[in-house]
Amino acid sequence: MPPPKPRRTAHEQRVFYYTLLSGLPAVTTVMWILWAGDYEAKVQWTVTLFIGLTWLGFALAVREQVVRPLQTMANLLTALREGDFSVRARGANRDEPLGDVLAEINMLGGVLQEQRLGALEATALLRTVMEEIDVAIFAFDANETLRLVNRSGQELLAQPAERILGRQATDLDLADCLAGEGTRVLSRTFAGGAGRWGMRRTSFREGGLPHKLVVIADLSQPLREEELKAWQRLVRVIGHELNNSLAPIKSIAGSLTTMLRRPVRAEDWEKDMMGGLEIIETRAEGLNKFMQSYARLAKLPAPNKLACEIAPLLRRIVTLEGRSAVQLLEGPELTVSLDAAQVEQVLINLIKNAIEAAPEAGQAAAATCCVRVSWRKTSGQVEIFVEDDGPGIANLQNLFVPFFTTKPSGSGIGLVLCRQIAENHGGSLTLENREDASGCIARLRLPV
Repeated sequence: MPPPKPRRTAHEQRVFYYTLLSGLPAVTTVMWILWAGDYEAKVQWTVTLFIGLTWLGFALAVREQVVRPLQTMANLLTALREGDFSVRARGANRDEPLGDVLAEINMLGGVLQEQRLGALEATALLRTVMEEIDVAIFAFDANETLRLVNRSGQELLAQPAERILGRQATDLDLADCLAGEGTRVLSRTFAGGAGRWGMRRTSFREGGLPHKLVVIADLSQPLREEELKAWQRLVRVIGHELNNSLAPIKSIAGSLTTMLRRPVRAEDWEKDMMGGLEIIETRAEGLNKFMQSYARLAKLPAPNKLACEIAPLLRRIVTLEGRSAVQLLEGPELTVSLDAAQVEQVLINLIKNAIEAAPEAGQAAAATCCVRVSWRKTSGQVEIFVEDDGPGIANLQNLFVPFFTTKPSGSGIGLVLCRQIAENHGGSLTLENREDASGCIARLRLPV
């Protein structure tokens, strides 16, 4: 057995001993003079008792003056540690060091009290928002045990919180929400309802341990509303196009019928007949092209992604364009998984629009480069941009409206198809006016 460590003298005892030692020389000198002199025994004992009691009393008083403030500070800090921020030290005077320390502890208690009040209010607000928000929220710990659920989550599982908190995700039929992609659409049935659900999963830490937050929102009603709006827009567009084609066809057909029913016809009636039939044929052909464009938009196939180098792809597209007005600005060597045929269709369409928007398209091509094409890598994406020197876009809001076009012979689905192809690749397509000069810049972003 190792020998026990010597016990250290307490702080207040050391203060008491040091106080006694500080007065020991003076007391010893007085005692030597008193007992060595020619004094009566009564005087000697009376003075000795007085000096001894006075010496001991002052030593105890000094110890109390040192220990009492330390005990007060210890009690204040204990109260703060236990969460009681209402306790304050009395006599905190900043004119002396000890009072300055007590005043700082009082201020610390006030700051902690305000912070706790703010945290309680924020927590109460968060709980209220979570209870009132119309999405299901679940929080799981590292062991996939449910630790937090709001009212919508209870309704989704058709069980109260006290019956589902502390249970495993597998038992709650939520294990698939903790695996796979963090953001996706679920088509499944919960105890509280069936339909399509938008699911988002994110990670956070609490107490230094990893947790997962799962948010599930019902998409059925918003999807139905958007579907209704889409059908309404489609019916308006198709109705407008059909009316634009059928109205003149009906009018011309009526005129031709009236002409044929006349007993006496004009000498050039055959010419009028041929002209009317040609107009009917032209309008019918335009209507047919419109319906084919719609079918093409509705039947866009899913991309067949393969590894493709960006630089050769853009060089080939610029070469196919065959106009000196297009300049290719070299970028970094990148290989991206994409459907080359579909992306070519997007870029050819964007370059064609840029050339047509350039000043005196085709005429000034030989003199200057009006369209520039390049690419770069930004935060996990490759950004391909097509820039022109034209007048810019007057109405950016209608760019991706199906069948909307400002060209006399346009179909209004080119940019819609391009954006659909970009989104099918997990990317995006945006068009905006240039800030440094006149013109437009189209940005095609694809994930690397």
